Amino acid sequence: MDWKTEIAAAKFRIAPHLRRTPVATVSGFGLDHPVEVKLEHTQHTGSFKPRGAFNTLLSQEVPKAGLVAASGGNHGAAVAYAAAKLGHRARIYVPEMAGPAKIALIRDQGADLHVVEGAYSNALDAAREYEAETGAMQIHAYDAPATVVGQGTCMAEWEDQGLEADTVLIAVGGGGLIAGALAWLDGRRKVVAVEPETCAALSAARKAGKPVDVEVSGVAANALGARRIGSICLDHAQAQDVTAVTVSDDAITAAQHALWKDARQLVEPAGATALAALTSGAYRPEKDERIAILVCGGNLPSDPLSAD
Repeated sequence: MDWKTEIAAAKFRIAPHLRRTPVATVSGFGLDHPVEVKLEHTQHTGSFKPRGAFNTLLSQEVPKAGLVAASGGNHGAAVAYAAAKLGHRARIYVPEMAGPAKIALIRDQGADLHVVEGAYSNALDAAREYEAETGAMQIHAYDAPATVVGQGTCMAEWEDQGLEADTVLIAVGGGGLIAGALAWLDGRRKVVAVEPETCAALSAARKAGKPVDVEVSGVAANALGARRIGSICLDHAQAQDVTAVTVSDDAITAAQHALWKDARQLVEPAGATALAALTSGAYRPEKDERIAILVCGGNLPSDPLSAD
């Protein structure tokens, strides 16, 4: 596949349905150098996920049975949102660990929502069963070409907005976002994968030389808790010898607080994970290395303005 050509086409295709999310250069975070940030958590439904959802729906024929997706939360909300905007039925399976806020967000988009016991992998099994029974189109959260191409438009858009950084830090769960970035950049900038210590599927796969199952837990598990890295992501990561680092739950939480204190951005743990690599010292830039952070998700466990 000519990934760059596909991403460029997707960027044009999905633009009418998305926000062009803001970028900024921020000083603070306890660092002695400013960093560029892209605030992708301000995208529709609070994450980058609508990019892949809209690209899938606009580039393929949707069957009469509609759509089905499994999600830890953000992907399900994005598919539900895109389906509603384009007039398709959608059934979404999420695990209980998605949490009440993300479950409510999906329900608010009008999808047929089913909450299952266990983790994301259990929701995926249920979605595959429904797909086989009904003929509904499965929209995979991260390991499908149309999804990865859609997510790649985030990095393409950022470069249009004047990205100057030498190195971009990106949080990784199943790998759709970073795979799209790698496919677009094709080695023109350094990309660093940042994973929670408690769900590090890419690091495990790099060590094993193939996707392997990992245990999933921790503060970012409902967004980054893929049990196995996507094969598309692993292929790009191996081809470009991507640096992967892991960060602790405490480091992620500290980065969340830093984003609020120094940039007045409220984000979920996954959205702070890339920054945590810098603030914790898990990734140490070289002298004069220009750094950028992709802030990927803003769906907090509970509504910070709720009266409850």
